[in-house]
Amino acid sequence: MWMRSAAGVRRLGTAGALAVAAGGTAAGALPVREPRGLWGTHGTAVTTAGSVLAYAGLTLLVLAWWAYGRLLAGDDGKGPGARHTVVTLGWWAAPLVLAPPLHSADVYSYIAQGAMVLEGHDVYAHGPSVLGPDSLGADAAASVGGNWTDTPAPYGPVFLLLAKAVVWATGGTVVPAVLGMRLVAVAALVLTVWAVRGLAVECGADGRRALWLAVLNPLLLLHVVGGVHNDGLMIALMLTGVLLALRGRPLAGSAVVALAVMIKSPAALALLFIGLIVVRRGEGPLTRRLVTGLPGPGLVAAAVVVAASLLGGTGFGWLRTQSVAGAIHTPLSLTSDLGQAAGLAARALTGAELATVKGAVQTLGLAIALAAIAFLAVRTLVPWRGRRPLDAVYGLGLSLLVLVALSPMVQPWYLLWGTAAVAATAAARNSPVVRVLMVLSAGLVYETAPSGHTPAYGFVLGAIACVVALVALRRGAGDPAEGSATDGPALTAPGGPTVPPGRPCVFRPR
Repeated sequence: MWMRSAAGVRRLGTAGALAVAAGGTAAGALPVREPRGLWGTHGTAVTTAGSVLAYAGLTLLVLAWWAYGRLLAGDDGKGPGARHTVVTLGWWAAPLVLAPPLHSADVYSYIAQGAMVLEGHDVYAHGPSVLGPDSLGADAAASVGGNWTDTPAPYGPVFLLLAKAVVWATGGTVVPAVLGMRLVAVAALVLTVWAVRGLAVECGADGRRALWLAVLNPLLLLHVVGGVHNDGLMIALMLTGVLLALRGRPLAGSAVVALAVMIKSPAALALLFIGLIVVRRGEGPLTRRLVTGLPGPGLVAAAVVVAASLLGGTGFGWLRTQSVAGAIHTPLSLTSDLGQAAGLAARALTGAELATVKGAVQTLGLAIALAAIAFLAVRTLVPWRGRRPLDAVYGLGLSLLVLVALSPMVQPWYLLWGTAAVAATAAARNSPVVRVLMVLSAGLVYETAPSGHTPAYGFVLGAIACVVALVALRRGAGDPAEGSATDGPALTAPGGPTVPPGRPCVFRPR
């Protein structure tokens, strides 16, 4: 019975988060050197027990999230409100705040890169290995994963300056520095909550369901709060910029999106859709509106980027390091997997270079992604097969998801890039897209171990979770709806009815 009450589900998720944090203390991405002994490494038996506890807690958290979605799906008006959802988010996130890094060691790279900037190293030419044993970030650099030790930073100057400030404030000591970076992640989470709620209002969507899919999502809790990934800050700034544009301030919104771009570059897609928002609200012939409205956000963002890069002192090296991550093979990348297979076959048959064939397949994937994004941009402006144009925010979310699906490097938390935007417009309707996001969110949390490694059993656990989620949807949600005239098929939470679509998400001057 307690699974059918909001209070009971909240307690279940909190128990799961506590177990994840407790297990992570023994089995998380612990630093190699930690002078104070707060996050020391343990023997095999303790580490294994911690890992089992963390996985059990993660399963409870996923079950609680799914059950909360069922509560929100009711149409009797008695489900938990937006305030209850936000408070529940606080309960679920709180246990992760003081835990060591979970399911990723990337935060050590962030700290080391901040120390490099503080000491005057060129972070876009060298990796954390240049830090000496007496450097502020030496302990963090020692804990950086092997693939990233000699890899230049792919992040923009805004993020590196934040990392520099954290290192300066904490003296680079590992535990305080990690907690400092986590405070940045928590601030990003708060900003994301505000932006998602605002976007849901502007787009006529259900804010409760939008928050459920976008921020109560265990994938976000695990990798933004637990794993301290800077993707959370990119998402928060990007959505804030789009919200400002919808509220009649496209120039300010473009400037905020520029800050997001200088965290991670995929946020640049939001500039295209802000331009489309401006075009849609304009008057006169479409061609003239495109010429006058579309370039504006990009020009504003370019000015902000140039100013920040010059004033920040890090230069423009980040523009040339955007492809460094693609050199590392990740099993979730479809184009990398296909390219690897094609390269091996070509080498066996013709002696061709594996890297050449793989690179060609990856490039083809990006070309297909760009074509799909261009189609979605056009669909934001014109009807298609009797349906009205897409919501601009929904189009942005789909574009980010397409980019992730066809990228040469894909990590589980990349799914979050487009999920929040889709949630803000479609999370109250019965969309196949949102169902896919629900299933993948439930499965991808298992892909990485608490230590940050990617074991084979993680894929097995993730596949099992996806199958269970699909079965639950099939039994509880019925057949997908045909969709709305506004943005095509849209969604409901598990087991719920289809909700009528909201108004188109367009710029309204104020």
